Amino acid sequence: MIKKKIYKFSSAPVIQNRRARYNYFIEEEFEAGLSLQGWEVKSLRAGKVNISDSYVILKNGEAQLLGATITPLSVASTHLNYDPARTRKLLLNKRELNSLFGRINREGYTIITLSMYWKNAWSKIKIGVAKSKKDHDKREIVKNREWLTNKARIMKNISFK
Repeated sequence: MIKKKIYKFSSAPVIQNRRARYNYFIEEEFEAGLSLQGWEVKSLRAGKVNISDSYVILKNGEAQLLGATITPLSVASTHLNYDPARTRKLLLNKRELNSLFGRINREGYTIITLSMYWKNAWSKIKIGVAKSKKDHDKREIVKNREWLTNKARIMKNISFK
């Protein structure tokens, strides 16, 4: 009796852009496919990706990812030209592209990358329509986070009798 191996791919993020939620208000999120070359898929599986400074532009009716760096593996072939910061095409349907184009034409909105992950055997990227936060908004978030940690510390030290 021959048993087949069943591979389970998790949708756990390979890489997350944590600064995105700190620097921007995220209005809406989209899931997009990512057009990659073979060496980029191997590097993505190894986790050699940086999306912290990446963003999306809409050009010629397509969405393109700029600023994402996928570092080639050290065991990669030497006869290929690797461009770690090349522009990559995002795979979205027409309705999603029209929605993004309508949201971006408003003042102050941009499309940023939030995370990259695997969904079954496909590489996916989560993008968000975002508006930049002001400095006072960021200070308020830090103040609230510090208050929550202090409150938890106080509640832990209080003994209920």
